[in-house]
Formats: sequence, structure tokens, C-alpha cells
Amino acid sequence: QVQLGESGGGLVQAGGSLRLSCAASGRVFSSASMGWHRQAPGKEREFVAAIRWGTGGTYYADSVKGRFAISRDKAENTVYLQMNSLKPEDTAVYYCFKSKTGPYEPDTWGQGTQVTVSS
Repeated sequence: QVQLGESGGGLVQAGGSLRLSCAASGRVFSSASMGWHRQAPGKEREFVAAIRWGTGGTYYADSVKGRFAISRDKAENTVYLQMNSLKPEDTAVYYCFKSKTGPYEPDTWGQGTQVTVSS
């Protein structure tokens, strides 16, 4: 069972940037996808971004397009989320996920990392 470990969350002012990292403990197969969801207080968990491990194809929620960028390092089994132009509404716990297949079918989750954007 692959385990996921996130890092990089924190407190930042609006307009600032953060980079989240998520390392998988084992091999990530080319057919898999990895990405991020987030959950704000009192709200449901929502999709943020994903990347197909083999092709590098990316997917984004409309709310983060043009501000966030997802990438992967296949040698390190790590996925990154570069977050720019952060807004207070981006405040949430960000969860890394892995899917054996498509980007919208998570089957493994990380423990989450808090991102807080102050106005």
C-alpha cells in the first residue's frame, strides 16, 4: 500500500505563493494519477488539480486555473502544487491523493496540510 506524505503548507498573505509537495512511499505506475483536493471549514472536500503520471496531462478546477500549477518528479515519486496569487478563499486543508487510474477517482489519501491565506 503506497502512503502519501504532504509538506509545504503554512500561513501566507493574500497575493503570496506557496508550494506543496507530496511524496509517495512506493512506485507510482504510469497508469496512475496524483493530485490535490482541499477542504475548507464547513465545506465539502473539492477537487483542485491532478496530473496523469505517465503522460503529464493536467487537470484543474476552474477556481484555480491560471494561478496554480501541478507538476511531478517521476524519479522522486513526488507531486508538487505551486500556488500563486493566493486568495483568502484558498484557505483550506489540502489533501494529496493517488488514483490507480483517472484523475477523478482517488483511492489513497495523504494526511493533509493546512494552507491559510490572510487578507
